[in-house]
Amino acid sequence: MTVAVGNASPDLKVGRVGRPHGLDGSFYVTRPLPRLLALGATVTVAGRASQIVRRAGTDERPIVRLEWLHDRAGAEALRGLELTVATEQAPALGEGEWWAHELEGCEVVSGGRRLGTVVRVIALPSCEALEVLQGRGAQPLLVPMVKDAVRRIEAGERRIDVDADFLGLPTQLPAERPRAGDRHGD
Repeated sequence: MTVAVGNASPDLKVGRVGRPHGLDGSFYVTRPLPRLLALGATVTVAGRASQIVRRAGTDERPIVRLEWLHDRAGAEALRGLELTVATEQAPALGEGEWWAHELEGCEVVSGGRRLGTVVRVIALPSCEALEVLQGRGAQPLLVPMVKDAVRRIEAGERRIDVDADFLGLPTQLPAERPRAGDRHGD
């Protein structure tokens, strides 16, 4: 079960322009989506589409240079801006893989019990996780994208079924628990 972290628009976020690297206009990419930062790929930054003409570094700390950037000052001017790729240019995902924007907004349930709505997908060191907004005043729930936690994803139906027992969730929602001072048996 894999999620390629991107955004909810037709363009996929592939990272942000980080600090310059060297004098030729190369820069580090922060929060990278490495599979979309290949040499020759077309990315958009500041409304301008450009081909990647240099790809170095590692998947965790990629270094790229765009065809129209030729100096350190140009790279510095873009620092902090988002890099995107058009969804139709992205490689097809395999079975059991989704782009993050396909899961954001999905209702999360456990059996027939509604738990909340996915607000974003977070890339953790060991796996991706769904951040689920449970309701007003409740702490967000993090659901790891592992088979034991996620029973079924129906992205087209906008529904994700999870295992509440595996996640250590109470069997009753907080609103279902008796409040202190409630009188029973009267």
